[in-house]
Amino acid sequence: MRSILNINTKYCMTIQQNISLLSFNTFGIDAYAEQYAEVSNINELSEILSKQKPDFILGGGSNVLFTKDVQGLVVKNNFTGKEVIQEDENEVHVKFGAGENWHECVLWAVERDYGGIENLSLIPGTIGAAPIQNIGAYGVELKQVFVSLEAVHMQEKSIRTFVNRECLFGYRSSIFKNEFKDQYFITSVTLKLTKNNHQLNTSYGTIEKTLENTGIDTPSIRSISDAVISIRSSKLPDPAKIGNAGSFFKNPVLLKSQFEVLQAKHPDMFCYDMPNNYAKIPAGWLIEQCGWKGKRIGNAGTHINQALVLVNHGGAAGEDILRVAYEIQDAVHSKYQILLKPEVNIL
Repeated sequence: MRSILNINTKYCMTIQQNISLLSFNTFGIDAYAEQYAEVSNINELSEILSKQKPDFILGGGSNVLFTKDVQGLVVKNNFTGKEVIQEDENEVHVKFGAGENWHECVLWAVERDYGGIENLSLIPGTIGAAPIQNIGAYGVELKQVFVSLEAVHMQEKSIRTFVNRECLFGYRSSIFKNEFKDQYFITSVTLKLTKNNHQLNTSYGTIEKTLENTGIDTPSIRSISDAVISIRSSKLPDPAKIGNAGSFFKNPVLLKSQFEVLQAKHPDMFCYDMPNNYAKIPAGWLIEQCGWKGKRIGNAGTHINQALVLVNHGGAAGEDILRVAYEIQDAVHSKYQILLKPEVNIL
């Protein structure tokens, strides 16, 4: 469904010049934007688009590595709000502003006993960024609760609603990372959450063990969320203390037959079964087996507790982080003939 964006000329958006992005990315890279603006509603966005097309859309800055200054216009998505737009005794559809903090929205849902996204607790970033890479963790992916999103085509200046099937969700992928990359500005996302008969998922990772250690026999949405927060906090560094963007690489997905060939050569290799006879191999384990866990080169390296997380120990440039990433890719490919692909958006 498309409609034409109404260009409102009453607004006079301020476009700032030569702005540091240091506080707008969790890696703590001091890159600069040639031009910078923030938009929080359709009128402000339409006013910006009437002047020029943004060169980069910034959300929470938690999935980006700046390796150089950004030439052109950077626009920060500050669309906010939460609205229940449909509800019955079993389900609720909630429309979230794309600039809302993802984890805060999860906590908002947990507080109301709305189920479906509790396993996605503590994932950094914004609501609007979530469908772009179909975020997932601990056995749950966004596509399982996604209903639709609204977005503005920045060139045509038209508004379009995308339903689930139109987003072409894959593993950490969607149409917005491929065919429609850098074409749309997402303004809102609608999710379908359960009000009762929640489908609780405790089988992935160490959730069950964490619940058991806290004496919980009958888990709830809140206890699962708390368990995930505890697990992630113990493994992943706080960006406020050490610069990082969470998992830097995707977990490689191979045909089960390909995995079995590799496992014959490396008996300690393991995987998580996926549909259609595919196998997902933990990238963090591959990196650790290559001796990269906690390794440091200058001010860049990998985290001491999680090899999948690349870190800025302070003062590293984007190129320093990228150099570490390249060396990790080379090491894993040399040992396992697997090419790790970045999950982080590299500019």
